[in-house]
Amino acid sequence: MFRFEHSYILWGLALIPTMLIIFGLVKAWRKKARAKFAENDLFIQLMPSYSNFRYNAKFILFLIAYGLLIIGIANPQIGTKLEEIKREGIDLIVAVDVSNSMKAEDLSPNRLERAKRGLLQLVEELKSDRLGIIVFAGQAYTQLPITTDYSAAKLFLNTIDTDIVPTQGTAIGAAIDLAIKSFNYEQGGNKALIIVTDGENHEDDAIRSAEKALEKGIKVYTVGMGTPNGAPIPLLRRGQKIGYRQDNAGNTVVSSLNEEMLRDISAAGKGFYVRATNANAGFGTILDDLSGLEKSEYESQVYTDYEDRFQFFIGAAVLLILISMIIPEKKGKLSEKVNLFEA
Repeated sequence: MFRFEHSYILWGLALIPTMLIIFGLVKAWRKKARAKFAENDLFIQLMPSYSNFRYNAKFILFLIAYGLLIIGIANPQIGTKLEEIKREGIDLIVAVDVSNSMKAEDLSPNRLERAKRGLLQLVEELKSDRLGIIVFAGQAYTQLPITTDYSAAKLFLNTIDTDIVPTQGTAIGAAIDLAIKSFNYEQGGNKALIIVTDGENHEDDAIRSAEKALEKGIKVYTVGMGTPNGAPIPLLRRGQKIGYRQDNAGNTVVSSLNEEMLRDISAAGKGFYVRATNANAGFGTILDDLSGLEKSEYESQVYTDYEDRFQFFIGAAVLLILISMIIPEKKGKLSEKVNLFEA
């Protein structure tokens, strides 16, 4: 098991592109200033000790050292001891609609991205609950089996998009039926299903599926993505919007949130319905309700001991900084003879 003890430190790596831009601007300024001083051939004669290669090499060494230093401060760790521990929680499955209508932009930046951001916040709030992910459009598929690995859950949530399923449509009932099959009933305990969709169900009887889920002890919640007034569905090509979907008559198709359907589904599953907004995705309200459910005890394998690996990265960073300091920006007499640092 590999992890960073202080993963937030890795945001420091985001400065590297800025450093590259600044370096490029400084080089352009130096080149312009040098051109004003003398033409290139004359400049070489006037300053034979100047080395552009050394100047670039020193910066590259500094940049690599900076990256290694940030990684070292974040402290990479390797898990060395795996233990069985007992936890208490519920089993939770999130079913995410990935039909084309989820690209409608009545929520910012669109319904699907707003749902993903809300779900990532939900995962951050989970403690000892087990989580699974289902995606659905015309059919339903398991994206992540029920697990306590929240890092994997975040990774899979980030990959969700409308192109990960082969069949378009909206089959909420199929998603509920797949969730029913995905739970482990031998371990007992409370189970819940959160359906994240715009409610435009065209494929099956989702209400009947929710009733079957309740018979299995699964509480069903629904989160509505979109607005009742709706929005057109963008047509995308290589990630770029090229227009909006139209019907056979040439009219722009408007996708609207079907709140009545979602209320009926959640009522059949003894849960409740929440409409997402740009300010609040609604998952917090559901999580508060889930916290009141009875927890079941289960065993989980976790790493309880980690070994630090920061010293390798810090050591390499210090070495590169020392090397960059030793290398002079100008050529010495010996290097002029052997051209050791010239391209």
